[in-house]
Amino acid sequence: MYKVFLIVMTALISMSFNANASEVGQPAPPFNLPSLLQNQPVSLSQFSGKVVYVDFWASWCAPCRTSFPLLNKLQQKLKDQGFEVVAINLDEDHANAEKFLKDFPVTFTLLHDSKGEWADKYVVDSMPTSFIVDRQGVIQNIHHGFTSGDINELDQKIIQLLAKK
Repeated sequence: MYKVFLIVMTALISMSFNANASEVGQPAPPFNLPSLLQNQPVSLSQFSGKVVYVDFWASWCAPCRTSFPLLNKLQQKLKDQGFEVVAINLDEDHANAEKFLKDFPVTFTLLHDSKGEWADKYVVDSMPTSFIVDRQGVIQNIHHGFTSGDINELDQKIIQLLAKK
């Protein structure tokens, strides 16, 4: 009887850890967060029908210094085809994010998750972590970290998803 109890408890614990897990092929958790600079609510559903690059970042993230200029160029290149970058900042202190943006200005959507609630739901375990979400709201790719060479692979994946109507 004790073995059965352990098996059931292990299964329940395992399921609870995976309840928020974002995985390729699963719907992206539908966040609703304040914009970083205007404090206006923004939800994932506002980008319905577009391919969205959801990027979790922080001001202390060294690879983010590489990714931001490249992601900004990628959005400018593909925006008219239905592509959006949505970057979710995880800094507790809003001022740190603003200082980062003075050095690395961007035109894409910036949101703020100071409590890390959505980072937990997306299971962000490294910085940056990004999720490519297709036009139907399904995660098609998860990317951890960032080097300048990563942009070419991401560009190809995004272009393939944009080609699917």
